[in-house]
Amino acid sequence: MALGERVREARTRLGLTQGELGERIGMTQAAIHALEKRDSQTTKKLYELSSVLGVSPEYLLTGKQKNVTNIDDAPDTSSEVEWLGRMDAWDAQTPLGKDEVELPLFREVELAAGGGRTQVIENHGPKLRFSRAALRDAGVDEANAGCAKIKGNSMERLIPDGTTIGVDKGSTNIKDGDIYAIDHEGMLRVKYLYRLPGGGLKLASENEAEHPPETYNAKQVQEMIRVIGRVFWWSVLR
Repeated sequence: MALGERVREARTRLGLTQGELGERIGMTQAAIHALEKRDSQTTKKLYELSSVLGVSPEYLLTGKQKNVTNIDDAPDTSSEVEWLGRMDAWDAQTPLGKDEVELPLFREVELAAGGGRTQVIENHGPKLRFSRAALRDAGVDEANAGCAKIKGNSMERLIPDGTTIGVDKGSTNIKDGDIYAIDHEGMLRVKYLYRLPGGGLKLASENEAEHPPETYNAKQVQEMIRVIGRVFWWSVLR
């Protein structure tokens, strides 16, 4: 199956016409039709397509998600994740589309007199948007969905700096080698997680060359780490 066929399959699953998809990403209906018919290996609109269709760029390129194991990450004193939402351009006066939901905006704040300590809070100001269809396809309850933006290179090349990810806050049971967002003593991070004997936890990343593994025993996990949810989607504009 070529890229164009995967685009057509994902578009059809969402119930979008070629014209509707083209309008959302700045292409004509004819251009979408041509893309779906060609045996193209890539497209300049890759990230826009993946965002609207609710799939990863890698899926459109290869037809599969990369499954990486035994890849590690190192401790870092800087925040690695900033909670955001879907990257659609809109303002408070723009009505929701029939297939859109508003997701909360999360961020880190420094505690008063906290000596640089932070905590994760929900911002009760502006809401951000995501496709209901994408959530349904991923098996995610919209009440549990949130978004974040990757900061730093620990998950490159799979998830580059600046990538927007979707997080299922209802999925916190760890499946070894899957990707999760965590609250690590007030710092938002995205890591591969692996369970260790006795209740410990291993944090790992895609960029093993620059980031060696982190391991924590059961007591440290209980005191320092809260699993926010499983990463079920990502997309980035480059």
